[in-house]
Amino acid sequence: MSGFVKTLARLWQSHRVALIGFVLALVAVSFFAVRFVVSAIYWADPAHRAQSPEGWMTPGYIARSWHLDREAVAAALALDIKQERGLTLAELARARGVPLHDLLAELAAALPAAKAPAPTDQPGHD
Repeated sequence: MSGFVKTLARLWQSHRVALIGFVLALVAVSFFAVRFVVSAIYWADPAHRAQSPEGWMTPGYIARSWHLDREAVAAALALDIKQERGLTLAELARARGVPLHDLLAELAAALPAAKAPAPTDQPGHD
């Protein structure tokens, strides 16, 4: 271990800026790698797929759970996704002045239709 410490001390003396940059890059890569793994494990769980909407969820969470674009969820909620990004469904219902259960029921009814694949045009089937 003393060889490692000596090398580190030598690098600190001669290449301080590069060593600091390397350590910062290593920390950043580690952060994003852990975040990626945690996210992959979370969304791989079948319990998190096509969940029924709840008040704590955001439109982005619903979009991920249902494998939809955020725009499709925003259209189902009739909202501007850029202005209301990060708001929970409970906060959106409160801002609109509608009961949460009405908003959840409206969204639950719209999600399966948004998830359904669009019919494709097949030659010979007029």
